[in-house]
Amino acid sequence: MPYDVAALRGHFPALDTGIAYFDGPGGTQTPRAVGEAVAATLTGPLSNRGRTGLSQRNADDAVTAFRSAYADLLGVPAGGIVYGRSATQLTYDVARVLARSWRAGDEVVVTRLDHDCNVRPWVQAAARAGAVVQWIDFDPATSEVDLDSVAAAITERTRLVAVTGASNLIGTRPPVRAIADAAHAAGALVYVDGVHLAAHAFIDVPALGADLFVCSPYKLLGPHCGVLAAAPELLATLHPDKLLPATDEVPERFELGTLPYEVMAGATAAVDFIAAIAPGAAADRRGRLRASWEAVEVHETRLLGLLEDGLAALDVVVHSRAAARTPTLLLTLPGRRTWDAFEFLNARDVLAPAGSFYAYEPFRRLAVPDDEHGLRLGLAPYTCESDIERVVDGLRAFTV
Repeated sequence: MPYDVAALRGHFPALDTGIAYFDGPGGTQTPRAVGEAVAATLTGPLSNRGRTGLSQRNADDAVTAFRSAYADLLGVPAGGIVYGRSATQLTYDVARVLARSWRAGDEVVVTRLDHDCNVRPWVQAAARAGAVVQWIDFDPATSEVDLDSVAAAITERTRLVAVTGASNLIGTRPPVRAIADAAHAAGALVYVDGVHLAAHAFIDVPALGADLFVCSPYKLLGPHCGVLAAAPELLATLHPDKLLPATDEVPERFELGTLPYEVMAGATAAVDFIAAIAPGAAADRRGRLRASWEAVEVHETRLLGLLEDGLAALDVVVHSRAAARTPTLLLTLPGRRTWDAFEFLNARDVLAPAGSFYAYEPFRRLAVPDDEHGLRLGLAPYTCESDIERVVDGLRAFTV
């Protein structure tokens, strides 16, 4: 099935506004089917989970379907899928549990490339445990991970390595599998922030070498929530605080309180929507997801080339330079404030936000002249050629 972006765009009511959205790394627009799934579940009948009555079964089915959908999306068993309010919340929860076993002199490795949700929880947990924090660096000139710093950071004292699957700021996709292999050779766990990567690529958590992997459905066409994926056997070794009457079963032991069944239903609908974008001939949902993500990558890569060609003729500096990266660009404009560019474009119905986007460490490492903001252009499956033309034309008008 060919990639029909015009047909795809027809599923997104937000696109009827005429706005060109380049804010996907902060949260994508949502197809109608996702909103309908939320509404249908919420209006029920719905009650707490059970199998006795219809309202109970509806709640229980929403949970089961959610776990099955994200198992297919990420390549782990359904029993290894944990619902969370956000990737940040899930990371803090896991950090608190893991840090109970850390001792003074143990080491935790984080990177200068990561969103702060995969840095600060580990740094803070390490400080409470008396553990030492080591850093993996990247080269601002190339946007590539410094492999020498990887070798230096991971030692026999390393207990955990936290690394991004892709930078939400500059798009760099670091060599996660190589980093994970080095961590596992040292006996350490690997925690991957897949929030940005999962919005642009087919994910196989075991193949990445991730022991624990988080993503955010609202970055991939779904509602606002987070998902943690891991082998159920690993989750069984972790014991978070919980209420005494609450189940100790995995993965439920990590999910505190009554689950938002309607949000879970929306998140499931997002996975089904992605699987239907360009499903090919695959018989199962995971196969359809693979085919669809491959088609999305081809589409986004082509548009990224058009965008980069357009930017090459403008007075802008592109800080996204890695060989392997997502279709996300960070720009600065010599002698101009990127916040002004954001406002200029927004007045023309082009949403390209400016900021550091919680990517505190990489933004500081880049040391851009505009010390508060960069302009981020992030593509999404619904981005079209007209969007690319509009943002390039807008930036051309701003920089003349």
